[in-house]
Amino acid sequence: MSVKLLDNSAFYGFRVRRTIEGKVFQEYFSLKANGERLSGSDYAGVQTEAEARDEELRVVQVAVKAENKARQCFRGDGSVRGLSYLLKQEKSGNLTPIYQLGIASELSGKILCTSVSIAAYGEDDAWTRVVGLYCHHKRIAIDSELHQQLLAAKPSEPRKAA
Repeated sequence: MSVKLLDNSAFYGFRVRRTIEGKVFQEYFSLKANGERLSGSDYAGVQTEAEARDEELRVVQVAVKAENKARQCFRGDGSVRGLSYLLKQEKSGNLTPIYQLGIASELSGKILCTSVSIAAYGEDDAWTRVVGLYCHHKRIAIDSELHQQLLAAKPSEPRKAA
């Protein structure tokens, strides 16, 4: 909640402040009427009004964050940032198909680099597993529309890993 009670010589009341897409939304709700401080039900009414406005801004903030997260997950060509379909060359010289994950984890704050073997799990299950890891570390809900979009963005052509 971003409703704060301000009580100083300049203002007595509630301030509602939220940042949405880098823009600060800030509104003030006075707890004074006719030079007197409000109390009881009048105070509660102003507080309810401030909290309602904060909730309106919170809903917009959450929607914008979700939209931005979706934009950040995909490259311009529709592929998923941080996920690759590669042919990894083993020491034996054999090429093994893998899905490689290389992202900054929002859980640990560290870079996560791992792979899922297509030979071991099959193409569909391996993709589901690597997208599951991606969503877990990017804090994307498994039942979200974004998760479904990520699953649908499975690459069709591998590239040879260096």
